[in-house]
Amino acid sequence: MTSTISRTLAAVAAGLLLGSGAHAQEKFTYMTNWYAQAEHGGFYQAVATGLYKKHGLDVTIRMGGPQVNILQLMAAGQTDCIMGSSDMQMMVARAGGLPVVTVAAIFQKDPQVFIAHEHVKSFEDMKDKNILIAPAAQRGYWLWLKKKYGLQDSQARPYTFNIQPFVADRNTVQQGYLTSEPFAIQKAGVKANTFLFADHGWTSYATTISCMEDTVKTRASAVDAFVKATMEGWKSFLADPAPGAALIKKDNPNMTDEQIAYSVGKLKEMGMVTAGEAKTQGIGTIDANRVRQNFAFLVENKLVDAGKLKPEDAFKLDFIQSTKVLP
Repeated sequence: MTSTISRTLAAVAAGLLLGSGAHAQEKFTYMTNWYAQAEHGGFYQAVATGLYKKHGLDVTIRMGGPQVNILQLMAAGQTDCIMGSSDMQMMVARAGGLPVVTVAAIFQKDPQVFIAHEHVKSFEDMKDKNILIAPAAQRGYWLWLKKKYGLQDSQARPYTFNIQPFVADRNTVQQGYLTSEPFAIQKAGVKANTFLFADHGWTSYATTISCMEDTVKTRASAVDAFVKATMEGWKSFLADPAPGAALIKKDNPNMTDEQIAYSVGKLKEMGMVTAGEAKTQGIGTIDANRVRQNFAFLVENKLVDAGKLKPEDAFKLDFIQSTKVLP
């Protein structure tokens, strides 16, 4: 009888522990800024390898896309945090009245590039070229390029996320992402040069973890766990991207192994995740001085009103400063 009671109590205890473990997995949603790709690899890796679960989270990664307003969806409570394209984008949103706070930035270098045909060797060589840019560029890096290199608004043409106009016209330069369009252009058999803005003085961070201020305050432990697991995910993805790549292809069947391999290669070659302060402060780090520099650019170009926003209001760096996952 005693042994039966003992076994029963042990079973009940095991059930309670199991229930407690299941309850400990707090649901958390993160929305990316585009279709699943290698540039999102660390997030998918953290799901695939159980890193989020290890930190007590049940994380869902939701894809963004060209017609998806992720800021609006976050404001409506449809996702806990989002992937901002840049820290500057998030500051502009904050200045516009959305209480968004950035807690980490995966890419220490903004992957934005210009791609030119092989006879174009510098930004100075682009002064007589048609330049294909998306509307968002007009309120970002285009302002910097005009001032630094003397490019003109009269050169700008709409970029429709299609490489064919560039392929067909040697007098054309187009915007792109380091890990994406250069690969497509290479596959099309066109010899081209790629110019990474970050290597010429563009200081924007990219691929942020940005959340509503209320989320950061009321779910601080979940945000902290998400940040820590994500940085571990990025370190793991750069070492062996296979687990994350499998989930990327599941979410985005159009993504190929060849494209993923190319993108991961570029991320590593150019130090997109591991360069700069990340070498000593850890993956995802944000430097307050650099934030102030980016803020000054926004103020100078009248994209934000210095009287309505302080840069420190748009950031909370405690989470990433306590994480310190070194490359």
